[in-house]
Amino acid sequence: MAEAAAGGSRFKAKVNILDVASGAVLRSLEQEDQEDITAFDLSPDDEVLVTASRALLLAQWAWREGSVIRLWKAIHTAPVATMAFDPTSTLLATGGCDGAVRVWDIMRHYGTHHFRGSPGVVHLVAFHPDPARLLLFSSAADATIRMWSLQERSCLAMLTAHYSAVTSLTFSADGHTMLSSGRDKICIVWDLQSCQATKTVPVFESVEAAVTLPEEPAPELGVKSTGLHFLTAGDQGMLRVWEAASGQCVYTQPQLPGPGRELTHCALARAAGLLLSVTADHNLLLYEACSLQLQKQFAGYSEEVLDVRFLGPEDSHVVVASNSPCLKVFELQTSACQILHGHTDIVLALDVFRKGWLFASCAKDQSIRIWRMNKAGKVACVAQGSGHTHGVGTICCSRLKETFLVTGSQDCTVKLWPLPEALLSKSTVPDGGPVLLQAQATQRCHEKDINSVAVAPNDKLLATGSQDRTAKLWALPQCQLLGVFLGHRRGLWCVQFSPMDQVLATASADGTVKLWALQDFSCLKTFEGHDASVLKVAFVSRGTQLLSSGSDGLLKLWTIKNNECVRTLDAHEDKVWGLHCSRLDDHALTGASDSCVILWKDVTEVEQAEEQAKREEQVVKQQELDNLLQEKRYLRALGLAISLDRPHTVLTVIQAIRRDPEACEKLEATVFQLRRDQKEALLRFCVTWNTNSRHCHEAQAVLGVLLRHEAPEELLAYEGVRASLEALLPYTERHFQRLSRTLQAATFLDFLWHNMKLPTLPAAPPVPPSTL
Repeated sequence: MAEAAAGGSRFKAKVNILDVASGAVLRSLEQEDQEDITAFDLSPDDEVLVTASRALLLAQWAWREGSVIRLWKAIHTAPVATMAFDPTSTLLATGGCDGAVRVWDIMRHYGTHHFRGSPGVVHLVAFHPDPARLLLFSSAADATIRMWSLQERSCLAMLTAHYSAVTSLTFSADGHTMLSSGRDKICIVWDLQSCQATKTVPVFESVEAAVTLPEEPAPELGVKSTGLHFLTAGDQGMLRVWEAASGQCVYTQPQLPGPGRELTHCALARAAGLLLSVTADHNLLLYEACSLQLQKQFAGYSEEVLDVRFLGPEDSHVVVASNSPCLKVFELQTSACQILHGHTDIVLALDVFRKGWLFASCAKDQSIRIWRMNKAGKVACVAQGSGHTHGVGTICCSRLKETFLVTGSQDCTVKLWPLPEALLSKSTVPDGGPVLLQAQATQRCHEKDINSVAVAPNDKLLATGSQDRTAKLWALPQCQLLGVFLGHRRGLWCVQFSPMDQVLATASADGTVKLWALQDFSCLKTFEGHDASVLKVAFVSRGTQLLSSGSDGLLKLWTIKNNECVRTLDAHEDKVWGLHCSRLDDHALTGASDSCVILWKDVTEVEQAEEQAKREEQVVKQQELDNLLQEKRYLRALGLAISLDRPHTVLTVIQAIRRDPEACEKLEATVFQLRRDQKEALLRFCVTWNTNSRHCHEAQAVLGVLLRHEAPEELLAYEGVRASLEALLPYTERHFQRLSRTLQAATFLDFLWHNMKLPTLPAAPPVPPSTL
């Protein structure tokens, strides 16, 4: 089963196809004009999807393939605000901001009707469920419902009883009754035979959607008779079931705390037996229709992600705190989501206890909460506490045992909260609801907001970082001050203890990360590289490396031993507030203000293995190349050298061929038998060789072979040939000029040699015989 959902405030130009079973987005559909999509609808037979954009274009999609079948002008003079299919999936009605209603024949591709007379924006259109009656209903800014006859091409009736915008129209099974809901906090039952209102039901909330339920008993929803019952969704954030005849509410869904629970949409999938509701903070909630039991939750647009944590003993889940009072827990394998309600203001920070089942959250509502995940992956709140006078901005759990947690607040104080024994039991929720936490110690630690607290691995030390540019070390559980770390030029955003050494890491708004010795509070190292504030820091690789995130959207991996930044990861587009590493240090999780949560995998060992394999392969190939040259198997040697992608090695092979007594013929025969991609690589290598006067002869020899044996059309079809020719021409001209000058000098020297007149030497006098 799949469903279509319009993109959130960040992706208005897309319609997402969501797989209900897995929660994965199967496909995102975007019109060619890339304009915002103002309305869309899927036909009752699930075959045709139509979208309308601000460019006044309608697009018909084959949504399973993600392709546009047809694109046409809407003819409306303003954007389309709503649309609806008829029961036969052949007619489409569109209501525009220009006050017009148009009907289109989707099968034959033409407009059939144009109805005028509605003042302002037509925000609602609906066909009668009986296709034989050919009735269309619409509502505009005047809160009047108009009934149009497609057969007579006129308005049959104007139903006036609402005093505010009509938000939905739904029909009974027999088609004789219509139900309308509005923001005037009433639902009206209409008799379509007489076009009169037969019942007005006050629902005491602004209703955004109403759906009629199947006319059969549903005891779990309070439906005991077979009369007309309907369900409403509105600004109170609850689903409620009403009996139309008596006007009584027979079922009310339990209300969850916190803002953003207002319901903006509701739809019933009768065939699947499911009910879908949409909340104001863009979450999709899927219920079983007969009992309203929550089946699935899909988290929508997260806005600014403030913190993230791994959950579970094997890091199987992640919990995300975004710019919302709700927490979102995702299972990594299936992307299944749970939305946790409890806080009444934005959740600012998270932390997890050692075993991974318990985690804690703190929020702007000045409270903290502890949550437990059971083995089935279900999460519930097991404890809560309050006591700070301002928002609680940071929280840290004990490391050695699940015994306490520490919070830091904008009120400049730190509180130590011991965990009651009741929380350590195996029950998911203690009897009587969440346990009340009491602070054991309170200490004023800084002069400005406390941005970060960290508990040492032995649970005996506490570090605090503040906006006052200092970090401090405290002894637990009495919170006695041991020392102050001074050196940052701006406020501190994060403090972390090393898991292996007696070292503290601090991240600051001055763009640096510093390491401090716990014995004498001296600064050991400073890591500089971020161009903006460093928001989070974590020790990885057993304390030998640091991972930092900044407001520039970058993650940096540092090697502590030599202060070197070995990797910069650029995937976020805004401040990276959340950073957490898995237990095995093989994964990292980041969340940022760009509303993205990214899971990173440590591939250091994989890359090292690949590099080692490459080196071994290079050695084997080099040995094979030497053997081929020794055996004078030039074609195989040249192909192997080209596959190594090393111009100098290829040059060595060419030089070996040219040293052969039959060099010219063998070079031509070898180059001629190469594949086209090998010839393209050889041409690229020639460009490199041609820049050096010592190697230009080999380059010119290869070029000569290519020019003699390849047609100009084939050469021009080579990849990158134009750039290669542009690089070859100036150096070739320079070599030609140099050779021309050398030839002229040699010719002049030869001329001088042949024309020089050397004087004849005088003959030696004969030797007298007497001297012999």
